[in-house]
Amino acid sequence: MTKKLFWQNPYLTECKAKVVSIAGNKVKLDQTIFFAFSGGQESDHGTIGGINVISAVKQGDKESILDIEYELEKEPDFKVGDEVVVKINGERREKLRKIHSAAHIVYYFVIEKLGKLKIIGSNIAEEKARIDFLYDQPLNDVLPEIQDKVNKFLQENHAIITKDDEQKPNLRWWNCEEWEMPCGGTHPKSTGEIGNLELQRKNIGSGKKRIEIRLTS
Repeated sequence: MTKKLFWQNPYLTECKAKVVSIAGNKVKLDQTIFFAFSGGQESDHGTIGGINVISAVKQGDKESILDIEYELEKEPDFKVGDEVVVKINGERREKLRKIHSAAHIVYYFVIEKLGKLKIIGSNIAEEKARIDFLYDQPLNDVLPEIQDKVNKFLQENHAIITKDDEQKPNLRWWNCEEWEMPCGGTHPKSTGEIGNLELQRKNIGSGKKRIEIRLTS
């Protein structure tokens, strides 16, 4: 099982790790800061042993991360048992960290205004996040109000807490004030780190809506 240092400290951008398996250009490590796509959050960008990582694949169920397998751009010259340096793009990680928590907070303000919704898709990318849901009414009049409430909440600098589940050690929870949801992504320590955001609506089909989230500061 890969030790997830990004859960202990999501601000780390470099660590050392021991290689536990190699299969061609695919490797596993005993520990890592390099996040693999999960829960809608895109993978980090970076290197292992100085070699670019072209994909990171989570191995586990829907809500947990057990092992992570990394595909490198070429077969490595290091061996099983060697210690390697893992580096990630810190600027990208920071953006993902902020926008992931922003998306959770937007979700709660959306359902506060519109009622419980059926979520049909989501994605957390470096430049924007999105939430797709079933809803057959216009959003034009309510979206500015939701945006204002979210930005006010962010500026109040509420604490954000991520923690292990007491029963399932590889299940993580995200918590901010009264809100809580299962999430194994990376997050800041407070809403004050996020800045301000802008919401845009998209129609993606009959009875479906998309809200896109972009950070503006």
